[in-house]
Formats: sequence, structure tokens, C-alpha cells
Amino acid sequence: MNVEEAEQVELTVGAVAPGGHCVARHNGQVIFVRHALPGERVLAEITEVHTGFLRADAVRVIEASPDRVEPPCPYARPGLCGGCDLQHVAPEAQLRWKADVVREQLVRLARLPEPEIDALGVRVEALPGGTLGWRSRVRYAVDAADRAGLLKHRSHEVVPVQRCLIAHPAIQELPVLSGSGARWPQAEAVSTVASSTGEVTVSTLADGTATVVQGQDEVHEEAAGRRWQVPAEAFWQVHPAAADTLTETVLTMLAPVEGERAWDLYGGAGLFAGALADRVGPTGRVTLVESAEQGVTAARENLGDTPGVEIVAARVETALARRRITGPVDLVVLDPPRTGAGAAVVRAVTGAGPRAVAYVACDPAAFARDVRTFGEQGWRLAALRGFDLFPMTQHVELVGLLTPA
Repeated sequence: MNVEEAEQVELTVGAVAPGGHCVARHNGQVIFVRHALPGERVLAEITEVHTGFLRADAVRVIEASPDRVEPPCPYARPGLCGGCDLQHVAPEAQLRWKADVVREQLVRLARLPEPEIDALGVRVEALPGGTLGWRSRVRYAVDAADRAGLLKHRSHEVVPVQRCLIAHPAIQELPVLSGSGARWPQAEAVSTVASSTGEVTVSTLADGTATVVQGQDEVHEEAAGRRWQVPAEAFWQVHPAAADTLTETVLTMLAPVEGERAWDLYGGAGLFAGALADRVGPTGRVTLVESAEQGVTAARENLGDTPGVEIVAARVETALARRRITGPVDLVVLDPPRTGAGAAVVRAVTGAGPRAVAYVACDPAAFARDVRTFGEQGWRLAALRGFDLFPMTQHVELVGLLTPA
């Protein structure tokens, strides 16, 4: 017998799955359950009905997991803010949760054999600073009453909030949310930035245009031994420790030496390109490819006077297909968007004959699909590290080293 939306069912919760939920079954139907933990017995309310599966929220815990904690945020509850997926999970258990998801994707999508995955030692490492107060860039949605807030899970409905506990303390202090009495007429969203140098910016967004209402339209960041100038709306890692952590990991995996040639694909403001340029020296060469106008502008501002750095404004797929960048190349950094690099890019990169590729990934599924393509080209995943760049959420950052088999 099928269940319907808003119906409540009692479930025994199974394993974790991508997306911040666990898998359960009821009368043969697969149910993806949020706000639950593996092994728990819960009362779940059906939130969506689809062909082949259902979605649900655990609204009452009958038998709790020892890894369950009280969510510190009053909005991290069923039917409220959808930003944090794992506030009900103890911090150490969050790391295990994410490692389990990574491992499952490597099995299912990358199709790596279990012994090979075991040899990688899949784990997720915490970054300094704890699980709250880390997010240095927060974009709030604006509701029909002109109040800034956050979206419900899988919804465009805005939940007005008094405070976001994962936001950087400097952002929490801003008079942006409804508790301060702030209203944002004509704005679709309010964007806030707290940089590593102490600068704070608030912008409104409407019809694709950002208008600065506090601070400057550019901020300065310090990472990888450099000072970076970045447009407030351009991409930069949101965890204060992320840029240094990822750069150090990429350099350790690639071990660049003087005179080598490197590609930094999806290079953004130039974080990895700058670090590579310092290692390969004036006799080496680094080519950065980026399509976003703000990223290209920032890369040129930050690396324009760095010897041996070339900046190509193009989509990575286009630059490779039309030979706007060509080999020989020794090292490649791939830092694609959440959708991954894709088969065409992977085939072009492996075809260029580098000795090693460092793949920086924010989505385990996309990463695993690309690892499978690398494997089809005769390459292997030689090392993997996971980092908890997004505590309290289901997201995880990976850095993989890929080499010719």
C-alpha cells in the first residue's frame, strides 16, 4: 500500500546517502529521510512522492542513535531552514557520515574495487575553528515581506531567521536579518562577506545586479603566502581555513619542481596558479583558464605581474577543444564546479600527457564519475583526502591525486 504526502509512517533508518539523508524502506518503497541517523527508529512525515521513491522528515525520534545531539540552531528542524543538514549529528559522526558517502560513490559511480578504496584510507578531516561561525560568505533570500532569511529544503519558500549560527561572527553582527528590524524592498537577496583581512561587505541583488550598501565591492584575502584582491561577488572559499588547506594539499600531492609546466583549469582568482608559479619558478609556466568575468579580472589583478603566468579567459571545454591551450604539460589542477569536469575535459587532460593531476572536488558523485573516466583512460586514483569545509551540512571537499597507471 502506497503512502501519500503528509502521511506519517514509522521507520527503521538505514545507511546514509548523498544529499544529507538516510535510506529507509516502507512496504517495499524507498524513502530518503532527513533529520535521522542510521539505526534509529523514527516517525517520519512524507514530504514528497515520486515514482520509485519518497522523501520524508523525521518528526519524532522513537529510538535515538548514540550519535544524535540537540541541534544548536532552532531553525535546523523539519519544515524550517534547509541550509544545515547535519546539526542533529555529533561532530565526529558528521565526519564519518561524509566519509561513508564518499566511499559509497567511489564504489557505485567510480566502480573502484573495495581493496583499492581501502588502500586510499577514505576519511574526512576537520578544519580549525569548530562547527559554528565559519561561513565567511552568506547569501540570504528575501521574502514577500522584505525580510532576509534562508530557504527551506528543496523549496523557494524563505524562512525569516534571527541569526545564522554557521555564519562568521562578523556576519552575525550585521543588521541584515529580521531581528534587527531590517527590511530589503526591491531586493531578491542580500549577500554578505567577511574577509580574512577583516573587511565586511553587504550587497543587495536584484535582476542580476549587485549593489553594495556597506563596505567595498572588492575585498582582500590572505592565503598561500599572498594577499588577494577579489570582487565581493566572485568565488572564494567560504571556510577561513579552506584556501590554505587546499593549496597545501595540492602542492604536496603534485610536488611541482622548478621549470615544470602546469595548467590551472577553472582557476578562479588564481589561488592554485599563484602557488604553482612560486614552485615552478621563472623557468616554468602556469596557464590559468577561467570563464567567469569576475574571476578573470581578479586573476589578472593578482597574477598579472607574476612571471610565467598566462591567463586564458574561456570555458575550459572550449579552451581544450579549440587548442587555446596546448601541451606539453607536466601538472594539472582541476577545480571544476559542482557538476564536475566531465568526460570530454578528462579525456583532453589525460591526452595532454601530464605526469599528475590534482582534482579538487566539492561533489563526491561528480568526482567519482570523473575518476571512472580517468580509469577508462588508463589512469588511477593514487591518493585522496577529504576535508570538512562545510560543517553541519552534507557537503564535503575532496582532493584527489590522479596519475597514469
